[in-house]
Amino acid sequence: MAVYKAKDQQATPDVKNPNIKMVQHGGDLIKIGLVTYQASEGPLPHSHPNDEQYIYVLEGQAAQLLGDEITLVEPGDIIHIPRNTVHGIRIVESPFRFFSCKSPAGTGQLSEDYNEAPNAAELQRRLAEFS
Repeated sequence: MAVYKAKDQQATPDVKNPNIKMVQHGGDLIKIGLVTYQASEGPLPHSHPNDEQYIYVLEGQAAQLLGDEITLVEPGDIIHIPRNTVHGIRIVESPFRFFSCKSPAGTGQLSEDYNEAPNAAELQRRLAEFS
């Protein structure tokens, strides 16, 4: 068992975007992390072929693409992202901070199973138009 004290945790760079820092931990079956994005830092639409993901929004607002739907998400909302589901965000109110939980654990890096959507630019335009 482990207790990760807030004062002792260090944010590490995201493997896909080193400007983004995440507090992340991996166990035997799941990986978790606290992620904070500023206004222009959201990832391009992508999917995770191997990872199932849950997100709990802590702060800020974002336009959330999930499959074909776009929804405004805010603190207290929980997002379930099944494997192979294209998703992405546009930050509406920053900072946008969330707790993420993914399975399987893999290396413990939250972005290790990141695969950019083939039509990411088109999906980014849809997110930009959402109000």
